[in-house]
Amino acid sequence: MRLLYPLVACGALACAASAADLPPYRDPGLPIEARVRDLVSRLTLDEKAGLMKNGSAGVPRLGVPQYDWWNEALHGVARAGVATVYPQAIGLAATWDDGLVRAVADTISTEARAKYNDAVAHGNRKRYYGLTFWTPNINIFRDPRWGRGQETYGEDPYLTSRIGVAFVRGLQGDDPRYLKAAACAKHFAVHSGPEQLRHGFDAEPDPADFHETYLPAFEALVREGRVEAVMTAYNSLYGQPCAINSRLYDLLYRQWGFDGHVVSDCGAIRDLYTSYKVAPDAAGAEALAVRAGLCLRCGEEKSAIADAVRRGLLQESEVDQRLGQLLRTMFRLGFFDPPAQVPYSRIPLSENHSPAHAALALEAARKAAVLLKNDGTLPLRAAALHRVAVIGPNADSVAALVGNYAGTPAAPVTVLAGLRAALGPGVTVDYARGCDWAALSTGSVPNPPTQLVTGNESTSAPDAGFDEALAKARDADSVVFVGGLTAQLEGEEMRIDRDGFHGGDRTRIELPEVQERLLEALAQLGKPIVFVLMSGSAVAVPWADAHVNAILEAWYPGEAGGAAVADVLLGRSSPAGRLPVTFYRATADLPDFTDYGMANRTYRYFGGRPLYPFGYGLSYTRFVYGPLRVQAVPDGGGFEASIPVTNAGGREGDEVVQLYARAPAGSHPRDRESLCGFRRIHLAAGETGTVVIRVSAESLRRWSPAADNFTMPRGAWHFLAGASSADIRQEAVAAN
Repeated sequence: MRLLYPLVACGALACAASAADLPPYRDPGLPIEARVRDLVSRLTLDEKAGLMKNGSAGVPRLGVPQYDWWNEALHGVARAGVATVYPQAIGLAATWDDGLVRAVADTISTEARAKYNDAVAHGNRKRYYGLTFWTPNINIFRDPRWGRGQETYGEDPYLTSRIGVAFVRGLQGDDPRYLKAAACAKHFAVHSGPEQLRHGFDAEPDPADFHETYLPAFEALVREGRVEAVMTAYNSLYGQPCAINSRLYDLLYRQWGFDGHVVSDCGAIRDLYTSYKVAPDAAGAEALAVRAGLCLRCGEEKSAIADAVRRGLLQESEVDQRLGQLLRTMFRLGFFDPPAQVPYSRIPLSENHSPAHAALALEAARKAAVLLKNDGTLPLRAAALHRVAVIGPNADSVAALVGNYAGTPAAPVTVLAGLRAALGPGVTVDYARGCDWAALSTGSVPNPPTQLVTGNESTSAPDAGFDEALAKARDADSVVFVGGLTAQLEGEEMRIDRDGFHGGDRTRIELPEVQERLLEALAQLGKPIVFVLMSGSAVAVPWADAHVNAILEAWYPGEAGGAAVADVLLGRSSPAGRLPVTFYRATADLPDFTDYGMANRTYRYFGGRPLYPFGYGLSYTRFVYGPLRVQAVPDGGGFEASIPVTNAGGREGDEVVQLYARAPAGSHPRDRESLCGFRRIHLAAGETGTVVIRVSAESLRRWSPAADNFTMPRGAWHFLAGASSADIRQEAVAAN
């Protein structure tokens, strides 16, 4: 449990009357738990029920404000007008920089408070202007076909945990009394597609996969990050819908000590009586959910909690318990305290999309870029260029910058705009879109979904622009092809009639066929080709890897994405992003999409040869690793590793040192090795730095089916330090 807040001096509201005149819930000097109990005791049953849905009218007679709990801030404040748009979550993970991610989340909560303060001052209590954000998404990106994988921090539970904890701490702030904003870990648990099946799918992973892969990030965010909220998943787990899953609530409340609130995904309670049919009606469903441990229901339908109590399906004391958890969050946000006493209430609207935040967005986009191939063509030498052809459906696309769950960028810089600005008037930059993202599905209607059309882009024929693109490329010194995907193709459950895509997911992971054909035609011209790949997931590009000169994965890089790409291509920034997911060679490499077992998935279990391995990324400089030294820490709970790293190249740059652990022989044969530590460091040319990594016991424990619990394998641990999961530079053995 959190410590109760200490007594404080009265603020403006409290000093307006004597302490005796204040109702206890209005007294900032009382502990939160006492204030919550007092407020709950003053509410009628119907008022309690009305407060436990996302769109609440409040309780005016008691000063409980109208409030909508639904807000989004996946990579910037979303859906509330202009805000700084950072790289999509998968791009933030590709930075392998938890300090940067914490700084990004801190600026997001600053903008959130700025918007909230201004909204309240103008009487705006609409959705998307509150302080409770349903982010981060820490589901494991187990299969690249999942459309929402772009919202996650990748395929590895350790990397996801570290990036996730950093994001939560940045968003919630470090004030000892008040939350700057409230974060939410979602979707609990074992949730990663297919999107079309999410309202009725039952996941039944092996117990070891459940505990070692799907749960660690949630546990870390609860125990370490002190995340304020947890959102349940739509799907069922081991035969029980997640919204009422007793196993999950037991983990959350009893084993991990969670003291925030639990919210359902939107419509998930309705699923209990429509899809799963475990309840006869809304009242029965809400009773099951509240009794299980749910505090807040997202959905447009009228609350049925009061009806459930009157019908004897639920005790009012159970309602009081869950409502109390919900109100506790409101108190932690300072909703019932004098504004002068809440430090974040003074953040002005001018802090929204400030120059400093825009600069951080550019830095994050640079750090997220992953150089996948380079034969020496990069960095481009501007002095040697006269004409550059920028080709492709993502070259001048704002949609490809922002991804999903995004705000509105104030001045988005596309790749085309970024290159034109960086190359300057001395270099002619020609542009042709060349082709659409993907062809219409066989048998679909002639008119494509309108969300794919932006600006002057035409989707009448996917390859209608081939001739123009080839003509522009024929006259150029170099070609920059900017292709890949957008969040209008991959994303949350949606209708999409494009070949290779279904319901938000992908049916194939290969680069869409029309883009591949254009790329092949461009390559026949014999010009140097740089392929800028923009996507929220791994795209199989084996032909491009074999035939183009360089490939840069830019993800959905945010508002400054075009400037960041230009900086990397021209050598103003040395790339150091690393893959948070495995890039497979073909769809045929993947197990069935509906199989939630981890066998032959991700770098820990995949038995084939990936196109680009987990943790991979090239640089414009070269790093040399010295001897790795590892020793057990005195308390016996983990290890400490140290390794000197030298920048042996001719320019400054970042290296991401990755540490993997291999369990003692015979103790745990499931995974080959697992990430247990990392650090991103900046080194000048010729500089040596020593990286020290503390390996926690939690990152080494393994699930024992016999014990039905975690155990710590004992014996000789093998530690491997390197530049990727497949590029191990040094090894060491240490015993615990």
